[in-house]
Amino acid sequence: MYVAQPIEWTDRGVVMLDQRRLPAKEIYYTYTDYREVAKAIREMVIRGAPAIGVAAAMGVALGVLHSRATSVDELQAEFAEISRELADTRPTAVDLFWALQRMKTRFTELLASSASLPEIRSALIAEAREVHLEKKATDEAIGRFGAEFMPKEGQVMTQCNAGALATGGIGTALGVIRVAFQQGHKLHVLVPETRPYLQGARLTAWELLRGGIPLTLITDNMVGHFLKTGKVGAIVTGADRIAANGDTANKIGTYQIAVLAKENNVPFYIAAPISTFDLSIPDGEHIPIEERSAAEVTHIQGVRIAPDVPAAHPAFDVTPSRYIRAIFTERGVAQAPYIESLRRLAAAQPLRAAP
Repeated sequence: MYVAQPIEWTDRGVVMLDQRRLPAKEIYYTYTDYREVAKAIREMVIRGAPAIGVAAAMGVALGVLHSRATSVDELQAEFAEISRELADTRPTAVDLFWALQRMKTRFTELLASSASLPEIRSALIAEAREVHLEKKATDEAIGRFGAEFMPKEGQVMTQCNAGALATGGIGTALGVIRVAFQQGHKLHVLVPETRPYLQGARLTAWELLRGGIPLTLITDNMVGHFLKTGKVGAIVTGADRIAANGDTANKIGTYQIAVLAKENNVPFYIAAPISTFDLSIPDGEHIPIEERSAAEVTHIQGVRIAPDVPAAHPAFDVTPSRYIRAIFTERGVAQAPYIESLRRLAAAQPLRAAP
C-alpha cells in the first residue's frame, strides 16, 4: 500500500514534499538552513501536528549542524535563537513545542556531559532522526488500537488530513483506517473537502486513492446529510492539541462534525499521539487558535473567488470531550472520564522505535 513521505533527513539536507502543490504536482525541496525549515512550517509546505514536530526537530538539528559557532558557549546562545525561530511558526499544534523541548533536553544533557561540538552535532541529528522513527512506530500502534473500533464494513468519515502527509508515518486517523482496511474491513471513506485550505480534497483523497482505499469526496456542507442518511459507522479524525479534560483542537470544521455525529448517534473518535496531550491546560478554552490569512478564504490557488471583503480564518476549532467516544493513542485507548484516562496514558511507558 502506497504511503507518502512528507519529510526525510538526508545527507543533502531536510527534504520535504510541498503539500501546497498536491495533487497536481509532486515537488520536493531540500532545506539546508533552519530558517528555511521554519518558513516551510509557517507557509504549510509541511503541515499536520506530528509532521510539524518532526520538521521542528530536524530544523534544530540542521541549525546546529550548520552553525558557525566555534565553541560550545557560542552554540548554546545560538541554540536558543534556533528554537525561538521554529517556535514562532504555528501556535496551536503542541507537537511543535514537544519536539523543541525534546531537542532542548537532549542538548542540555550533552552540555552536562561536556560533549564537544562535533559530538553535539552528531547527537542532535541522531535525536531528530529518532523522533521521526518514533512517529512512524507511534502511527502503527495508534492504527492497531483504533482499527478495533472501526466497523467491519460500511462507511467511515474523517476530516482534514491526518494521514502519512501529516505525520511522517502511516497517519493517525488515516492510519486507523489503513490498518482496518489491511485487516480486511470493507470500508468506504467519506472525505469532506475541508475548506478553506482543502486538505481533504487535495491531500486525504490523494492518499486514499494512492493507497487503493475506496472513497467519496464530499463538500463540507454535505456532512450533516450523509451522517443522517449515509449509514456512517464511525468518524475518526486527528488532533493538534488535547487538553486535560479531553477537549480537542483539530482542523476547523471538526466541531460541527462531532455535534452532528452526536445528533445522529455516530461514534466520533480521535486518533493522536501522546505528544499531542497538553495536560497543563484544564480544557479547550485555554487552547490558542491560530488565525491564518484571510486570503486563504477569499482565494483558492491564488485565484480570487470572493469580492474584496473581510474574511475570517480560524484554522482550528475545539471539540468538547463530551462528543468524543474515545481517543486512540500509541499507548492505548482513552475513554471518559478523560481527566483520569489521559493522565494514566501520559504516565505509561513511552513507545520507542525498534532498533
